[in-house]
Amino acid sequence: MTDHSVKHSTFTLERSYAAAPAAVFAAWSDPDTKAKWFAAEDGRYSLDFRVGGTEAVHGGDGVDLVARSEYHDIVPGERIVYTTLLFADGVLSTVSTTTVQFGGDGDGTRLLLTEQGTFLDDQEQPEWREQGTGDWLDALGRQVAPR
Repeated sequence: MTDHSVKHSTFTLERSYAAAPAAVFAAWSDPDTKAKWFAAEDGRYSLDFRVGGTEAVHGGDGVDLVARSEYHDIVPGERIVYTTLLFADGVLSTVSTTTVQFGGDGDGTRLLLTEQGTFLDDQEQPEWREQGTGDWLDALGRQVAPR
């Protein structure tokens, strides 16, 4: 018997932004803009936003965290589907599939994000991922807010 464990979790987060869907989608798809709200302190951040393209972000407090994503479906202004592998000190911690949907909401945008995750060996907890994802969706809102 081993000490390995697996948890599965799905969560959905919804946000409304006072910017048009095209502007919110652009903030997600443009590397320089996305770095501002998603990876502001990561000088090694990279984004190749296309089907088959990848994204990498590094971080962590005392732990070397690396998230690597691959884009599988992109419908401009409407939908993004990607998978992410998260490593902590070189050890695989989570595998997830995320769908982001963009829709009109009056003059603004309604964003719906659904993530299905596999959490390995208690290295990360589903509630931590949901909180962190909510935090960066809030940062996206600040990025696209009318000035």
